[in-house]
Amino acid sequence: MNNFTTPETSTNSTTQSIGLMDSLEICVYSINLFFSLPANSYIIWLIITRTLSGVASDFFILNLSVCELGICLNGLVFILSRWISSLEIIDVFLMGLTFTGRPLFQCLMCVERYLAVVHPVTFLKYKPLRYRVICCTAIWFISLGSCLVCMYNLASDKIRAHGWFLTMQLTLIISIQLFCLVAVLRALKQSGPGERGREREEENHMKRRAFHLILVTTVSMIILYFPIAITGISVILTADNSPTVWFTSFTCFILAGFVQPVLYLHRTGKLSCLCSS
Repeated sequence: MNNFTTPETSTNSTTQSIGLMDSLEICVYSINLFFSLPANSYIIWLIITRTLSGVASDFFILNLSVCELGICLNGLVFILSRWISSLEIIDVFLMGLTFTGRPLFQCLMCVERYLAVVHPVTFLKYKPLRYRVICCTAIWFISLGSCLVCMYNLASDKIRAHGWFLTMQLTLIISIQLFCLVAVLRALKQSGPGERGREREEENHMKRRAFHLILVTTVSMIILYFPIAITGISVILTADNSPTVWFTSFTCFILAGFVQPVLYLHRTGKLSCLCSS
């Protein structure tokens, strides 16, 4: 995130702002490490220790949690790079997981719910684990490409190009999620012909769960990435490198990043057990 900055080191005030910015980023990454690392590690352990059918149904959230561990590693590398400058290139490389890996895996989960509700025949056709592996493998390759793009753009000081790359990417992903959200909402208003009352109620319950998941994921995505993208573009265009603006973006980034782990732990009943213990 710090790579969006375009500092002017000729004045003492700007130098002081850069130091404050680094302090804020270190604080944010430390919070992410403290909460996200154990939560996602626990989710990975829960999924792996379940049966094969359980792993298949939660394969996307498994890959998302692995991606989150990579983001935690990015935070650790960023903190260490403040004292070991040779780690900065690794920090820039791992930013691709944040900008591309996480939103793509979240988008894939929304598309899965969309197919389950709107196109159930297609969903059942592509439900086996091998298709999920193919989709996740493709996303990992795309994320690797994004990491290389981040490393090239930011290491070459092509801040403007990277800002537009990030904005267009997130806009496309959010648009897909909004389409899934609207389609599932429309499906909720329709009832299948000749259904019994109990069967209809069960189907509506499944549709509502899918709608709520897509809604929460889409809202968290907007809160998570839009402030960062808008702030980055604002810094590029106006040269306003205000620590207050960046602090707001990073706060949204951290809070919205915990949505998916909390949702999964709540759905599996583990969160209530932790709270009651």
